Formats: sequence, structure tokens, C-alpha cells
Amino acid sequence: MSDLVIVESPAKAKTIKKYLGGNYEVIASMGHVRDLPKARLSVDIKKKFAPKYEIIKGKEKLVEELKDLAEKSDKIYLATDPDREGEAISWHLAYILGLPLDDNNRVEFNEITKNGVTNGMAHPRSINIDLVNAQQARRILDRLVGYKLSPFISQKIRRGLSAGRVQSVAVRIIVDREEEIRKFKPEEYWTIDAKFIPKGSRKSFSASLYSDANGKIKIENQEQAEKIEQDLADAEYMISKVKHGTRRKTPAPPFITSTLQQEASRKLGFQSRRTMKVAQELYEGVDIEGMGATGLITYMRTDSLRISDIAKEEAAQYILNRFGEKFLPAKPRVFKTKSNAQDGHEAIRPSMPSLAPEDVKASLTSDQFKLYNLIWNRFMASQMSDCIQKTTQAEISAKEYIFKASGYYVDFEGFTTLYVESKDTEEEKSTQLPPLEKDMPVKCKELKKNQHFTQPPARYTEASLIKALEEYGIGRPSTYAATITTITSREYVKREAKTLYPTELGEVMTNLMKERFPKIVNYKFTAQMEENLDEVEHGKEEWVELLDEFYSDFDKTLKKAKEEMEGVKLQLKEDQTDIICDKCGRQMVVKVGRYGKFIACPGYPECKNVLKFVEKTGVKCPKCNGDVIVKHTKKKRVFYGCSNYPDCDFVSWNEPVNERCPQCGGILFKKKGKKPKLYCATEGCGFEKEFVEKDGE
Repeated sequence: MSDLVIVESPAKAKTIKKYLGGNYEVIASMGHVRDLPKARLSVDIKKKFAPKYEIIKGKEKLVEELKDLAEKSDKIYLATDPDREGEAISWHLAYILGLPLDDNNRVEFNEITKNGVTNGMAHPRSINIDLVNAQQARRILDRLVGYKLSPFISQKIRRGLSAGRVQSVAVRIIVDREEEIRKFKPEEYWTIDAKFIPKGSRKSFSASLYSDANGKIKIENQEQAEKIEQDLADAEYMISKVKHGTRRKTPAPPFITSTLQQEASRKLGFQSRRTMKVAQELYEGVDIEGMGATGLITYMRTDSLRISDIAKEEAAQYILNRFGEKFLPAKPRVFKTKSNAQDGHEAIRPSMPSLAPEDVKASLTSDQFKLYNLIWNRFMASQMSDCIQKTTQAEISAKEYIFKASGYYVDFEGFTTLYVESKDTEEEKSTQLPPLEKDMPVKCKELKKNQHFTQPPARYTEASLIKALEEYGIGRPSTYAATITTITSREYVKREAKTLYPTELGEVMTNLMKERFPKIVNYKFTAQMEENLDEVEHGKEEWVELLDEFYSDFDKTLKKAKEEMEGVKLQLKEDQTDIICDKCGRQMVVKVGRYGKFIACPGYPECKNVLKFVEKTGVKCPKCNGDVIVKHTKKKRVFYGCSNYPDCDFVSWNEPVNERCPQCGGILFKKKGKKPKLYCATEGCGFEKEFVEKDGE
């Protein structure tokens, strides 16, 4: 007889089996085996929110197989993922298999390596019921909000809509930002920028006007700028102050779940869902040539910055061998974890730091290599010496005016030789000033006045939205990918390149939620709920009491909204058409059914006239002059084709626009990217230009 180890995925099972050997049977549960059924609420509110779990449809055969194997085994170990969700899966498995909850059969693997597996198996524990209750509370809370609120939203706006405790707040964040942008009024300001050449030098350097006799200067209009320009027409310039200094830059800490998603978005262009999928693969194990199935990173759902001493030692040895002693700090770095973080696991790092990305590249997919390379570089850099920069600040005087110039150069690369963290905004570029001394005369090579306008706040990207959710304390890093997928797939938010925009649907729904369910979309309330769920996890709060307190208020609010909005239907502008019903004369509208959008008469049920929904672009087909319409692949990817198909075979992945090529007269297409372009597809033309967004586009 052998011992049975139950994990979640076949890949994880394969890797663990390699380390445990023949005395163990390792099988995958394929995720959850028992859950709340989708078809109904399945929560008995009157009986202390008792959940009514069922075997997930399609997993009956797997459950029977698990039961059969369990009966034949001497010992059963539950080795699901080391987090709330994993704990709940183990709890459900224990229930199905009839295992005592106080049995020491729960094992955790922070990394799927020989040491990680051996250590996990050597320290089994009982199921942590507080962790389970935290997961149950979250699951039931989300079920109550989703199943009670979604039908109301669907009835008032459009069929098939959903609302959620986290997703609705995420949409609100994007909508609020859009409102900020609309309300923003740009303010004019001017700068006076100059280029100077020191005496005896050919190298110029840039400086900007900083102050006058009254202190720091603010130039508000052209008249002011022109006056200063006139004042400086015959001025002599001199270096009045030079300050040299040293600046040390420290490396970013290793990744946690949220920062991994942000950086993978910035550096690799990965959506959060893609990042988490690939990270899961790297954690569970990949077939490495000469090594077999190997887990390459530690557990990827964590918000702790803790690093094991063994990992620090391995990293230090690698850095010493590859880069030399100068690249090692005097003592290993320790990064401080946030006070409210879950500290059950280490930061995300390579499970074997000595295994460089290039060593395993041949065994990885393109995505796996890119992400492993990112994680490895970030971790190794976190254990390296500071980058040392030499800085120079200079002041240039002319009459009562002072210009300022600054520059720096890298004196010692340190960790930057391997990795530099990306930012959402442009960073200062390295510029070195020429040798400057106090009282040195300089020649003004160029003096220009430049008009500027203050800019509105930037729209969110996936990276900046994840950062905002984390800062507000909304949701958990492990849920961010699913949240973003939901709000985009439901069309509350659209993605243009990397930018997230609210749709009309998203705005109407958010405004309804703000008016009728202000608590659900309140940042502070949602964050407080997360903290309460954490208290449940730590055994400091009773989960039934938490649910009861929330639901009593929520239920009253919902009943009031239903009463006050009885018979009210919110009409979206995008759902209105110019099509007149040929049966009753009413203006037809867009509706959403089980199989997607269709055009229907608003007079239903008296009039049941319906038409096929076609989304026109307003552009004529370049081949036959038919209408270019929006189409979708089976995987819902958007493309463009002719309404006269199959008679016309025009098709394009890029969106055509109502603008003709100035060179050949052909139709222009919009190419997406960081800097969208318009280009001509006519063979041999090659025309392209920058795409400038117009109001309403």
C-alpha cells in the first residue's frame, strides 16, 4: 500500500511525484471539487448563511476515483495550494473523503523543489479552519452581492449584466478617472529654456529659468514670457553656483503578486490573466532538459517580501561568481513587508537562484522564459549593491534671473547592470554636465520661450489599475486578474492598446450603483470589508456575524431600490437605433439576449418584430463600396469585414477609418500600439502618419 497525495493540477502532481518516489500516489483534484452550484443562490440566509455545496458538475467520476484511491491508501495528504483557496479545497476534500479535520494531513509547498517538497511533507498540520472560514465568508459574500444585485441591474439596464463587491468598485475607479478628465480645465504656462556653452568648451548644456528677484518664477502667459525674453536680450551669463553630490539608488524588492502583474504589464505587455497563468506553470513545474519536471519559482500568490536565508546565500554566491565582490552589499538586504500583508509565503523568487534564465531557455515556452527572466532578474538585482550616481547642480545668473541645470552620470552600475524597475511615468534621463566652476562665464547659444498646458490625469492601464486597487485595499492581489477579465469581458470597460476606458454601459451602471448602492461601490467600505475578512482568517472575527451585519443593511437597500425604481428602465444611447419598426412604426432598440445582441421593437410583447444586429463602422468597403462591419471570431477577437460577404471577401484585423490616403486615395487603417498610427494598405504606397484622437473617438 502507498500513501496518497492530492494536489490541484496534473503538472504539479508530476513534479511532486518525481521527488516523492514510488511509495506515494500523487493525483490532481483539478481545482475545486465541491462548490456553490451556479444555477441558484445556494445560501440559506435564515440558517446563519449556511452554504449548500454540491459536487461540481462533470467531476463526479473524479470524486469516485479519489474515494477509491483513499480507501486503498495507508495515509492521505492534502497538498493543495498554500493559500485561502487551497485551504478550502483541502477542507472540501476532507469532507468528501471522510477525513477528520484534526488529522495532521495538510501539507504546504512554498516551492516545488526537492527541498520544498521534503520540508512540506516533514511538517504536516491539521486544516486551518480560520483560513477556510475566511474563504467561505468571501465566497458567500460575493454570492449574495452577485446573485441579489445582478438581476436588479439587468432589469434596469440590460439583460445579462453582473455586479460584484470588487468588480463594481474597479469599474467605478475607471469611471471616476474619466469624469476627472472631462472636468479638467487645462491651465496655460510658459517656460524659458536655454542652451549654454562654457568658455573654452564646445559642449552645450540645457537649463531652464527658475527664479527672478522675487523668488521662484511662474510664467502664466505669452506677454510675461516675451518681457523676460526682452530683458535677457543683451544679458551676460555666469555660473553663480555649482554643487556636486553623490546619489545612491537602491534596488526594488523582489516581486509580490501585485507588483509582478504590474511589471509584466509594463515590460512584457502581458495582461494580468496571462501573467498569473504563466506564473502558475513555472511554480507547478516545467520539464527541464536533464532535470525533469522542476518548479522554477516560489508560490506566486503572496504579498510578503520575506526571503529565506538559504535563497539569500545562493543569490550572493551567484552574484559573487558572476559579477564580483563589488556587486554584493555589505550585508544581505531585508525588505519590510506591509503591516496588513499575508506573510505565509516568501516573496516571488526563483526556487533555485543559481539556475539562470539562459540555462533553461531551451526548455521553456516564449512566455515562460520572458516571465522567468523577469522574476529572476528582479530577485537577483534585489540582492545586489546600490547604483551610485554622481550629480551636478548649477545655477546660471543673468541680471536678476537665475537658470538651473542639473545632470548626473553613473559612477557604479550596481544592481542596474541587471535590472531597472519600470515606471508608469517617464523617468529622468542621464545627462552629464560639462565641467563647470563658480564665476565661469557662459555663452547663451539658444534662448526659447515655450508654451505648455497642464495635462489631465492619465487614464488607467492594467498596471496602474492594479496599483490603485492595492493602494485602496480593494480585493486581493490573487483576484486582480479575474476582476480585470470580468470588467472587460462584460464590456463595462474597453481596452485601447494598454489604456482602459469606461464604456457608456460602465458609466450608467456605476452611476446607478453610486445612487442606489453607495456602500457597495465605496472605496473605504470595500477596503474595510477586506480587513474584516483578514480578521476572520486570523480567528479574530466570527464569519457569520460579519455576513449578518453586511446583509441586513444590503437587503434593506435593495428592497428600497426595487420599490422606488419599479417600472423604470434606463436607456443607453448606444442601444438606440434609427431603424423604424416596419410593423408598428416604433423606433427599434438594441437588446441583449442569450446569444448576444439583436435589434427589437420596444413594443414587446404587443409587437415581436426582431432584426439581426450589425455593428457598422461608418466606412465603405474599399473593394465593393458595401458597409464595413465589426465581426468577432469564436474567441471573441474583433476584426472587420464587408457586409456583402461572401460576395465580397474584404477583411482586416485593423480598423478602417473615414479618411483617405493623401498619396493614392486609398482607405486608411488604424494600427494600435503605444503610439497608434494611420497607414495605407494599398500595395506599394507605404503612407503612414501618427493617429491623433478627436473628441468623441
